[in-house]
Amino acid sequence: MQVLDLHINSSRNLNNYMKNSDLPDDSGSSRVPGGRLSRMSRLGALATTVAGGMLAEGAKQLAQGKRPKASELLLTPANARRVADQLAQLRGAAMKVGQLMSMDAGDMLPPELTEILGRLRSDAKPMPLSQLSVILESNWGKGWNTRFRQFSFQPVAAASIGQVHSAHTKDERHLALKIQYPGIRESIDSDVDNVAMLLRVSGLLPKSLNIKPLLDEAKAQLHMEADYAQEASWLKQYRALLAGSEHFTLPEVHDDYCTDDILAMSFVEGVPVESMTSASQEDRDRIAHLLIELMFREIFEFRLIQTDPNFANYQYNTDTRQLVLLDFGATRVYSEKVAEAYRSLMSGAIHGDRARIMAAAESIGFFGEAIRPEQRDAVVDVFVQACEPLCYEGAYDFGDTQLAARIRDVGMELSTEKEYWHTPPADAIFLHRKLGGMYLLAARLKAKVNISALFQPYLD
Repeated sequence: MQVLDLHINSSRNLNNYMKNSDLPDDSGSSRVPGGRLSRMSRLGALATTVAGGMLAEGAKQLAQGKRPKASELLLTPANARRVADQLAQLRGAAMKVGQLMSMDAGDMLPPELTEILGRLRSDAKPMPLSQLSVILESNWGKGWNTRFRQFSFQPVAAASIGQVHSAHTKDERHLALKIQYPGIRESIDSDVDNVAMLLRVSGLLPKSLNIKPLLDEAKAQLHMEADYAQEASWLKQYRALLAGSEHFTLPEVHDDYCTDDILAMSFVEGVPVESMTSASQEDRDRIAHLLIELMFREIFEFRLIQTDPNFANYQYNTDTRQLVLLDFGATRVYSEKVAEAYRSLMSGAIHGDRARIMAAAESIGFFGEAIRPEQRDAVVDVFVQACEPLCYEGAYDFGDTQLAARIRDVGMELSTEKEYWHTPPADAIFLHRKLGGMYLLAARLKAKVNISALFQPYLD
């Protein structure tokens, strides 16, 4: 196996290397379809293949004397693999919509589909060297390699919108280069619409559910995530907001290497937070404590929230005991009205005031016009469950609770009532996505955190 860690001494060195190396094309990488037509044809082919799989499985079960349901035919293991693998190869918005649906709409989707889409959170494949080299030259020009002492062509991470490479410049800077896949920005709107149509036509989404507001917000959010200049701005703003804290470390933006398709940052050392499951209880508690404390500051002080709870966005430096914060593409500004409504909702939960919780939920936008009183009560029940750690006196043990499952069960019970199906406002969806992610991470770490004490400064 060839080494993809290239020490660059000359253009000739680089050209010879690229000429002789085809490793990325046959080592688990996958070319990103760049054009709209090619991406649309991939999704069309996926729909046709899935339909063919349904017919074959249907014929098989009929021959066995069974009368299968359409949903059962659709969600076969083979079709599950086809859907997840194709969306993972497309990357971009197609993959991101799958990620969002698995996290935000899990209560509305069959468990099998939620599991399929959940695979997309870690299934991105890097693009081959031939495609990467075109992007580097188009952004930095011919001879770009002369600016580097070393460039690692093997990415250290690959996600839905781009992949990250390590590099050392000639002036001794160690950079993390976030390089965007080709055609991602141009394909966002069509990808979102095509994936939504695929889910709708398949019958996996209720016909009465109006997902247009969610899709519109998903498009807007994805356009922001693909805007590396905006992400650089968010990163600089977060560095300023947390400049006085010794508990966090964030990359520094290197503007002289940034382009529309490349975000250049200082390389920050750390280990993935989810790898800390075998660390001391003190370190695991500290990680969850710091992240949840930061989330409260984001909501009530900054009114600026990094809404993507993907575990890969957080690392931990075991030497300095600092949390490393990465990836600010999904940052979202929150209005004072929404922030205060959540403060009131959480305070109401602590005081056992259901009327206050209901008023806050209505202010946020959780109730449709036709909602019945018992359905309002069911929504309040969901919030009461979600606020359980807030109401607990002392350190809440996330490792010894079925909180996530209980919240899911209450939500599932509500979502089975077709008259209730109502798309919550985007601000709520993205905030709940962040909160749910923090709960899941705390549970993964088996952390014990005094959530009530963390919220105390914001209690009214």
